[in-house]
Amino acid sequence: MTANPMTWLYPIEWVVSWILRIFHVMFSAVLEPTAGLTWALSIAGLVVIIRIALIPLFVKQIRSTRNMQLIQPQVQAIQKKYAGDRERQSQELMKLYKDTGTNPLSSCLPILAQSPIFLALFRVLSHIASQVTPPGFTAALTKSAHDATLFGVPLYGTFTHADRTPHPGPTQALTLVLIILMSATTFITQRQLIAKNVAADNPMVRQQKIMLYVFPIIFAISGINFPIGVLLYWFTTNLWTMGQQFWVIRNSPQPDTPAHAAMLERKARKAGKGKFSVPGPTPEQPAVPETQIVRNQPKRSSREARRGGASKPKPTPESGSNSNEE
Repeated sequence: MTANPMTWLYPIEWVVSWILRIFHVMFSAVLEPTAGLTWALSIAGLVVIIRIALIPLFVKQIRSTRNMQLIQPQVQAIQKKYAGDRERQSQELMKLYKDTGTNPLSSCLPILAQSPIFLALFRVLSHIASQVTPPGFTAALTKSAHDATLFGVPLYGTFTHADRTPHPGPTQALTLVLIILMSATTFITQRQLIAKNVAADNPMVRQQKIMLYVFPIIFAISGINFPIGVLLYWFTTNLWTMGQQFWVIRNSPQPDTPAHAAMLERKARKAGKGKFSVPGPTPEQPAVPETQIVRNQPKRSSREARRGGASKPKPTPESGSNSNEE
């Protein structure tokens, strides 16, 4: 049995299945094709491809977030000026966002863009659980994915439907571990952003702090219905986001943030070391140039001094007349 193509997700399912199939062929060259690790690494490869494709959206997110930081004084001024007129306030804010090329929803773009990928992977794993051939798969490949297990647990297993797997207990245990890891990495990523790359006077801090606790809770609750393969995808993409965000915060932080101050301090230390360091001498060049060496030349002594006598100065006319008077 094959999947029904009459759905808007079918093209995305086909792309997801095709990428999984390519990586499965690659990893099967060194690993057992029917092993769960082979399929888990194929899902990790899917994450890499998707996140590379989403780099332009990530760059747009960074620029828009930076613009939001820079225009906060203007936003506060508009909110204060039109505090009693919500409609005019919204119009002025939209005009400000348009003039500065800022999108307040840009921070959600990578997550929104990945939502169809989550749904497509969810459907592909559901097809595998029902032994329905996903688009882009063969019947033999579908059976291989169905029989593959990770720590004795099939990749299509979920917490709520663990009884449909050969080992319900291990399925629920592995699902809980992945849900905790997924929620923890989501929290750490958001906490890293707020603590290091958001100014203390930024009015968006309160909203981001709400997201800091709300998102992990939402993922934890919804995660009990996700197959293990989807949880692996989500955990892997969180690790990618964490590393990518760490690099951006370190090398291109927002102005007036702890990360920006740390970057300036690193640059100052680096510049200070370069300013006061003294390079050592090279074989071709002595430590001190010859032109800078001051040598004490020996002075030629007079003939009387060499004989042991002292040279007397010649008397002046005044001194001579005084001596005669005496």
